[in-house]
Amino acid sequence: MSGDRMLILCVDRDDDIGFKAGIQSPVTGRDECLDAATRLGLEDPEDSDVNAIFQGIKIYDERLEKGDDVRIAVIAGNHYNSIDGDRKIAEDLRKIVWDLEVTECILVTDGAEDEFILPVIQSHVSVSSVQRVIVNQMPNLEGTYYIIKKILDDPKHAQSILMPVGLVMLIFAIGSLLGTTELAIFIVVGVLGVFLLFKGLGIDEYFSLALRGLKESFIGGRISFVCYIASIFIGLLGIVMGLSSFLTWYTPDAGVLFYLLTFIYGSVGYIVAAILIALLGKIIDVIQNEPKMLPRTITLPFFVTGLGLIAYGASVYVISLPTIEGFPIDGVDGLRIMMLTTIAGLILAFIGFYIQKVLQKVEKYAPEVKEKSSKRFSRH
Repeated sequence: MSGDRMLILCVDRDDDIGFKAGIQSPVTGRDECLDAATRLGLEDPEDSDVNAIFQGIKIYDERLEKGDDVRIAVIAGNHYNSIDGDRKIAEDLRKIVWDLEVTECILVTDGAEDEFILPVIQSHVSVSSVQRVIVNQMPNLEGTYYIIKKILDDPKHAQSILMPVGLVMLIFAIGSLLGTTELAIFIVVGVLGVFLLFKGLGIDEYFSLALRGLKESFIGGRISFVCYIASIFIGLLGIVMGLSSFLTWYTPDAGVLFYLLTFIYGSVGYIVAAILIALLGKIIDVIQNEPKMLPRTITLPFFVTGLGLIAYGASVYVISLPTIEGFPIDGVDGLRIMMLTTIAGLILAFIGFYIQKVLQKVEKYAPEVKEKSSKRFSRH
């Protein structure tokens, strides 16, 4: 028997044990893990996390019979937000490793999704083995039907799959009824492109965080809630004005970049104003509740305004190059405006950076310096 202590770790990244069975993670100990698997199995016998937890208990019993010093735990993430979920898993694992004093880990998962957090686990404890539990399914066509049904029954997957498909079909149907099939196809392709871009870059996660912040500000009765609501309406107005600008200066065969800049030309002022209003509410909340965060937050309005000026100047210059009837700015004036707005944007960025450095020297707003601990464990 070695002197190392082993942890059998079952990971439920989407927090089925909390969402379905109401179990607060982390769960430690054989009896507690067995109770969690039983309760989850009674709520949803088809959930693969049930099998993963039972597999973890089986491995625990086997290692215990061999005389190993072994512990078992189940940790879960967040059902709605994978970023918050992974952060919770990391924090819970840190506490478990500290409390149980384990030195190595056997990771038990129900699929590849849970293994995405393997680097997070390895940063806290050495992973000696990964055991994936694959549940036998019905063969051929019945198995395919079962998998599709499971995906559609899961609210998280159904929202990601059904919502964009339904939106695309609705837009195409409306466009066809209005007799503009080509425009409908153009909008459908654009919506799909934006959706795939958001998913690919993870922007949808930031929207989830924004909605969560809106909810927290409303519950907390903060001034930022009013600012967020106002910024949403102004942002929607900016989108409408951008589309209006696009339709006003639309020319055939002009290119995608030109179409994008016509949208920016009409919308950038409203969008920047919406962001500034939201940041104003955030800054007020920070001053009242987290003054140490003010140096990091105060630079954002300057950066956003600077980027808005640069984007506006670039759009004016590009639109003024072609011969467009009715556009009030010619190529020379467009170049001059682009140069002035670019310089102004850079100056604003430097001003924001300077204000940040000044505030960091003020004791009230200076960030706290955390002392480094020598070691987490001391072994004799």
